[in-house]
Amino acid sequence: MTEQEINEGKTMAIVSHITFVGLIIAIIMNADKKNTYTAFYNRQMLGLIIMLFIAQITDKYINGTLGYILWLISAISWLYSFISIIQNKVKPLPYVGEKFQQWFANIGR
Repeated sequence: MTEQEINEGKTMAIVSHITFVGLIIAIIMNADKKNTYTAFYNRQMLGLIIMLFIAQITDKYINGTLGYILWLISAISWLYSFISIIQNKVKPLPYVGEKFQQWFANIGR
C-alpha cells in the first residue's frame, strides 16, 4: 500500500470509526474508489461493531460482568485501531483482526 493511497483513504477510515452510520457511509463512498486502506479499516470496524453487539447481548442476557469485559475489550480494540489510522499504519487488531479481514473480504473489493 502506497503512502498516497493511505493519505487518500485516511479520511474515510476515520469516518468509519465514528459511528455505525459512519461505517455505512465509508463503505458506500469506498464502493466507487476502491481504496484498500479504507477497505481494510472498514472491515476492522465492522468486526468491532459485531463484537460490541455480542458484548451487549452477553451483558443483558447472559452475564453482566462478562458483557462488561467484552465491551471493555471492544473499546480498547477500537482505540488501538483508531490510533493506527492516525499513525498511517495498516495494523490488524490483535487476535481477531486477521479473522475480520478474512470474514469480511468482500467489503471494499
